[in-house]
Amino acid sequence: MLAGAMNALAGGGSFVSLPALMAAGVPPVLANASSTVALFPGGLASAWAYRDGLRPVGGVPLRALLVATLFGGLAGALLLLRTSSTAFTFVLPWLLLVASVALAFGRKLGDALRARWQVRAPAVLSLQFALGVYGGYFGGAVGIMMMAMWGLIDKRELKDLNAPRTLLVSAANAVAVLAFTFAHAVQWPLTLAMLAGAVAGGYGGARIGRRTPPAVIRAVTLVATSCITLAFFWKTYLGGNHA
Repeated sequence: MLAGAMNALAGGGSFVSLPALMAAGVPPVLANASSTVALFPGGLASAWAYRDGLRPVGGVPLRALLVATLFGGLAGALLLLRTSSTAFTFVLPWLLLVASVALAFGRKLGDALRARWQVRAPAVLSLQFALGVYGGYFGGAVGIMMMAMWGLIDKRELKDLNAPRTLLVSAANAVAVLAFTFAHAVQWPLTLAMLAGAVAGGYGGARIGRRTPPAVIRAVTLVATSCITLAFFWKTYLGGNHA
């Protein structure tokens, strides 16, 4: 429920769902795959709700961005399935750190980069493919990363980019969900329980978000994600794994 609420409010739901599944005894790679599946319906519902706002981004056709994201998402999902639990455990804290930085500074970074550079369509599609790979492999804060990149080519307000963001994040997750399902990498009993909770939390989070100041939501989200990231660094590099 908390993961669904976080995604509805500011993003970062995987910071909660992934550790919860690992704490329940699911191996890291399978936990990441199961987390993606559990949180997917909520993102899909958001994409449907935003469907009226789907437009090209900075002159780059949305269809081209969608194709790049789908291929990237599939590549990322297949890469995850070929990653050992030991290797994923080692790299996970760094993925969480990247996601935390994106949540904290993604929007400001987009504004700063837009003031200095102009990115052309081929580079945008290459970066979109790379973000698709990240989304299929891990996906934490990938939507914020997309918004930061799009800020280099599109002068619209961030809220006007929510429609393509939700669609493309859902696209990367969709192909990942299919890959994980066919590879039998999903722990279904726990995943279905988390899916139900995430849907309920997403609905409740949306209602809370209408009454809570954005600054408060952002502050709570950043504190939570930072603490979880630090905990994973401690456990992986300073805790029992190296005792």
